[in-house]
Amino acid sequence: MFDNFNDLGETVNGGEKGTLVVAAAAEGDLLKALASARQLYLKRVILVGSPTRIEMISRNEGIDISQMEIIDVSDMTAACEKAVALVRQGQADFIMKGLVDTAVFLKAVINKIDGLMVDRLLSSIMMVRIASYHKFLILSDGGMIIDPDLEKKQGIIANAVDFARLLGIAPIKVGCLAAKEKVNPKMAATVDGAALKILAQDHYFGADVLVEGPIAMDLLISKKAAQVKGYVSDVAGDADVIIMPNIETGNAIIKVMTHLGNAQLGGIVMGACAPIILTSRS
Repeated sequence: MFDNFNDLGETVNGGEKGTLVVAAAAEGDLLKALASARQLYLKRVILVGSPTRIEMISRNEGIDISQMEIIDVSDMTAACEKAVALVRQGQADFIMKGLVDTAVFLKAVINKIDGLMVDRLLSSIMMVRIASYHKFLILSDGGMIIDPDLEKKQGIIANAVDFARLLGIAPIKVGCLAAKEKVNPKMAATVDGAALKILAQDHYFGADVLVEGPIAMDLLISKKAAQVKGYVSDVAGDADVIIMPNIETGNAIIKVMTHLGNAQLGGIVMGACAPIILTSRS
């Protein structure tokens, strides 16, 4: 079980490394990050985009891309389609969005014939390490699904649980975020949270998964708050995964933790046949 990003990085560095393909890769900060990642964590990096622009940016900003491959596809839509095709052909293990509109990128990913879908829900997962909490927090969904219903939340939990298992977390403690712990028919988050808890008790997500819901944020992340309020739960103050009621909540929490809480952040989209990196450049 990993406690910080350094330990996670060392494990990746010492193991079997994968190949990353980047769609529309002509962007300075992205190329800087890839140059560092290429040395530490990746076997190969394939840049799909305009060679002229990529080489100009790297030259102007002093970025070493000599160990990266460039595939000449200047059109944004075609670049995304080519990157997806490389994953489908087994030439890349995972895919990253570069300087291209998210909708254009995802259109290539979800294409029913040539995309990367495997009859699962696509959901965004953010892995957060913040000094005020004692371990990693996995937050979902704050970037893909606008207003998930109960069925979509089942898919969000399934993806987050699969991700947590990769980190060696057991048991996996999941909290379904709401404003209160009592079910109120006028508050969908409370109704869904209670239903998801019942599903987990029947081992719908696996015997290693505990789901609590509905539950407010203070109880999820603070054992003291739970004690003061007399709230008893194995998840209280020790959550591994927090399921958001909607995209606004998830987006806001992630950005507050990052920009005000100085949290370290890693993002991924799961549910396709390969991992997708879709993190905001900011």
